[in-house]
Amino acid sequence: MTVKRSIRIAALAALPAVFALCAASPALAADSQAFQIDLEQLNDSGGSGTAMLSINGSQLTVKIESEGLVPGQPHAQHIHGSTQGHNFHCPPASADKDGDGIVSTGEGIPHYGDINISLTTKGDTSKESGLAIDRMPTADANGKVSYERTITVSKAVATHIQDLHVVQHGIDPNKNKEYDFGKGKSELDPKLPQEATAPAVCGIVKGASVGAMPVGGVETGSGSPEGIADTPALAIGGTALLASAGAFAAMRLRTRQSR
Repeated sequence: MTVKRSIRIAALAALPAVFALCAASPALAADSQAFQIDLEQLNDSGGSGTAMLSINGSQLTVKIESEGLVPGQPHAQHIHGSTQGHNFHCPPASADKDGDGIVSTGEGIPHYGDINISLTTKGDTSKESGLAIDRMPTADANGKVSYERTITVSKAVATHIQDLHVVQHGIDPNKNKEYDFGKGKSELDPKLPQEATAPAVCGIVKGASVGAMPVGGVETGSGSPEGIADTPALAIGGTALLASAGAFAAMRLRTRQSR
């Protein structure tokens, strides 16, 4: 018997064991996936980081390590993008249509899409919690955010996880280590400074294509895409988010009073 034939017979003999392993562990065969996202700065924020998305069936584990963010301030963070085949991506500097030097949330949404998941530290993770500042992570004194949470997600999110991406918000253009109105009011709520809601870092899944702008506008979670002109506030959770603005304002006031 030749060596080549012996190898072939050994390989064929091993196949039943391989098939048995796959049958006994379907999650290993199909359901378990992991993706890395490199977070890069937007709006000259100085921020950067890495996010890991691990999906096992309907369980999504998100781990984020970022730095260079505004110290001591809460940072809203979300998984954005499409579960219906639209190709969203991180916005370029040219997304700043009004020329104020900041790519605002409203200017970024047509590029990175609507919220699929609000990456809160506890409780609700729907887009209605997009500005639940009291449940968003706060950067430490060095501007670092460390986050980990496992979330139950829909089949659509699990299927299209490679098409989604992470955005963290909150910038400090004048480097005074707090959110102020130096860059005007947020288009989401005039009681909030734009610095608090403007995107700071964004990243897409490594290896995902960065294609043309999507046709059909931003998805709002209603099952069909809608036009992006319907309002920026809608795309970050609608009026429910505005109720969260009071919590943010109170937190900001407490921060100032403690100084």
